[in-house]
Amino acid sequence: MKDKDIARQAGRKPSRRDVVSILGMLPFAPSLLSGPGSREQALLNDHTLPAKKLFDIKGIYLNAAYTHPMSIGSAQNVKHYLDLRMADGKATDTIDDDRNTARSLFARLINAGPDEISWVPSTMVGENLVVNGLGLPGTNARIVTDAYHFDGSLYLYSELAKQGADVKLVLPKNNKIDLADMDAAIKPGTKLVAVSLVSMINGFQHDLKTLCDIAHSRGALVYADIIQGAGAVPIDVHAWGLDFCACATYKWLMGDFGAGFLYVRKDRLPLLERSQYGYRQIKDMTSHVFPFDKPGTPPFEFVQGDKTRNYFEVGTLGNAAVPALLFSLNYLLNTGVDQIQNYRQPLIDRLQHDLTKLGYQPMTPADSKSAIVSFAMEGAEKKLSGKLSAAGINIQLYENRFRISPSVYNSMDDISRLIEVLS
Repeated sequence: MKDKDIARQAGRKPSRRDVVSILGMLPFAPSLLSGPGSREQALLNDHTLPAKKLFDIKGIYLNAAYTHPMSIGSAQNVKHYLDLRMADGKATDTIDDDRNTARSLFARLINAGPDEISWVPSTMVGENLVVNGLGLPGTNARIVTDAYHFDGSLYLYSELAKQGADVKLVLPKNNKIDLADMDAAIKPGTKLVAVSLVSMINGFQHDLKTLCDIAHSRGALVYADIIQGAGAVPIDVHAWGLDFCACATYKWLMGDFGAGFLYVRKDRLPLLERSQYGYRQIKDMTSHVFPFDKPGTPPFEFVQGDKTRNYFEVGTLGNAAVPALLFSLNYLLNTGVDQIQNYRQPLIDRLQHDLTKLGYQPMTPADSKSAIVSFAMEGAEKKLSGKLSAAGINIQLYENRFRISPSVYNSMDDISRLIEVLS
């Protein structure tokens, strides 16, 4: 029994979706689903910024770090998938091929190999798989993290500390995590350094190349949560020497909830143990139980796969995000994350300058190149929610701070309107 046959029936005739999947290593063209000259193809070929025509956004949306709106092209792909699901229960027969295409596109986006990528339901699942794969729970292992890491991750490491782990939390200075403080915290014998590439709090971005060099020199491995970076800032996991990273797809990858990616550097995979088991890990299976089976013992024999996905993909995965990603990942690759960052930077700089001038307390480093800018303000949520709602502007409000995160569909006019409302 072959890999794909374990999850689905064999022997059917190739469908039109199979043709799409066979061509999947090329930039995915929605016209293959809808016909040449389709609206989706036109959208995919439009790299104009701001990309307002690619979205159907109501009002001024400056909250992509919370969740990114799905593009029209992605929504059309999802609709096509749902139409097939509605008409034929076997429409999912080819989803693994599309899933492999999306996996390859994401690998290109972060400069990884497709075999180094596994699907996961969320970023936190990916981080837990790494932590458990390294055998850290219940040990006295030294783990270094920082206060700008994701709050769910900080909870994870606080629980490991209760079990005996030596967890060192590095605190921020001047709206940054000082590399010298990380250097001092990463003692020889440290097992894991876990950080967010881009902080959800204020957009601070780690120098992962230098951080990996420091950690590796002391025998430590590095995990990065890249959910606020992937699709928003250029990422090169091979050049950085990053060991592990994970992200969900509903933020800057413009996908949907319930689907994400875990990267494990190829030579680090043998360091991880499988902590969960399921059919997606099986490369081959032989039965000696049923009629016409070849006799043998034991009753069933299994051969495990040796790719990253065979370590961490266990059972049924979410499907609807896959067709969305086939559009959005191609859009990001064809437009260029570096070009998106260059377009966005003047918007970020204007926010930094004008809102600071208005008296809001900046929380983001002045030289930040990420897509997030944050300000402290006592009672921010109570004081700002009404006026922003009345103006049709969506930013992320917290009790005593607020976060702004523009994306490809925003323009300087959007920034000017926000500043006017906050004045």
